[in-house]
Parts: sequence; structure tokens; C-alpha cells
Amino acid sequence: MVTDRGFDELVAEAGATPVEGWGFSWLAGRATEERPPWGYARLVGQRLATVGAALDIDTGGGEVLAEAPKPPPLLVATEAWPPNVPVARRNLRPLGASVVRVADRPPLPFRDAAFDLVVSRHPVHTWWDEVARVLRPGGAYLSQQIGPGTVRELSEAILGPLPPPEHRHPQAAVADARAAGLTVVDLREATLRTVFHDIGAVVWFLRKVVWTVPGFTVDRYRAQLRRLDERIRAEGPFVAHARRFLIEARRP
Repeated sequence: MVTDRGFDELVAEAGATPVEGWGFSWLAGRATEERPPWGYARLVGQRLATVGAALDIDTGGGEVLAEAPKPPPLLVATEAWPPNVPVARRNLRPLGASVVRVADRPPLPFRDAAFDLVVSRHPVHTWWDEVARVLRPGGAYLSQQIGPGTVRELSEAILGPLPPPEHRHPQAAVADARAAGLTVVDLREATLRTVFHDIGAVVWFLRKVVWTVPGFTVDRYRAQLRRLDERIRAEGPFVAHARRFLIEARRP
């Protein structure tokens, strides 16, 4: 059992384990999260097989894109976080994809109407005007996004009570897409049970998913982590809830 190990050992291990890329295999057996019912990776794979040119924005380590069984002739991915870029290039090389390091804000380094399909999983921010600009007429943007208050229970376990979430609301995304001249053709939402079995899993997750507790470090929040460790040992796994939505918009 992982929790047979002490607090300091678990925290030290999680603090020293790399968090590059956007894979979560290190959490196997230590944390779980339900998958959205729509199957984003499968949907992306199906769409990629039907287009000539596609772009993946905020690819992370390219983990989702790498699952595509039939990539298009032109496949490009962007990533803004430097440690992820070599990971994405390694993962996407078998697909013949190009990985472009970009800034975390517009403009995208592509000409107008360059892509039939733009996809993005969990973008930090969606620059809708740029998405519309690089899409060809009739092209589609398909994205799985993080919803408001995702894993709020974990944020509050570290930070204390928080005000109601103001950002990442699905209807705000719909409004922004329409303002950019796109037509929203699909919107789906899901609430997903997320379970942490030990404090090491919590620490690694907070280091990787940085918006959960902005500015997180073990030293800064050691007291809160110790209290949460004691709670897990006394009451069992810590349960939170992730929120996701799928949005598809097309350029007329």
C-alpha cells in the first residue's frame, strides 16, 4: 500500500518526479478520473482521417494526437511550455507531424485559412479570433475544455474557501466563438469523479496542473498537505470532481 509509506517520503518522491508532457501514467493506481462520455481522442482520430490539413493547439506532450490512427497529409501542433516541446516532437515524429514552439498569446504563426480542422484539449485560453482566422471556410474547431470550478474540492483543501468560479463557463465559450464569426454546432458537458489515494498523487497533480493551486510549491503548502495526508489516512481517498465540456464550432 502506498499509504504505508510516510508523508515525507511520499511528498519527496512526488516532488522529484518529472511532470513534463501531458500524460498522467505516473498516477496509475494512485489517482483516477472518470473519462468524459464523448471520447475526445476517438473523435479527434476520426476527424483527422477525413481532412487534408490539421492543427493541434496546446498539444502538451502530443499524447492525444499521437493516438490518431490515420493522420492527415499536413499535421501541425503548437506548444508554449518549453519542457513539453521535445516531448511532443518525440511522440509525434511517427505521425510526420511538425511541432512549433509558440508564445502563449496570439498571433499563431500560420497563414489565413491554412487548416481544415483545428483541435485543442484543455487549452489554457482559446483565442477564438485566431482559430477563426486559420480555419478554412467550412472548417471546424473541436475542443475539450476545462469547465468552471474543476477539482474545486482540492483547491479549497489547500487554499481554503474560494469565491464562485468566474471563468471557463461553457456558455461564455459559445458567446466568444460566435463573436469570432464561428457557428457553434455542438456543446456537451460532464462532471467527472476524481479520486486521490495518497498525498504523493496530490502533490504530483498540483505540480502538473498548475492552475489548481496557482504558485503551488511543497514548501509553501506543507502544513495544508500534511493535514490532507492525515485526512486521507483516517477517512480514505480524497474525492473531487472535474468538469469538462466539448465544443465544436465551424467557420461558415
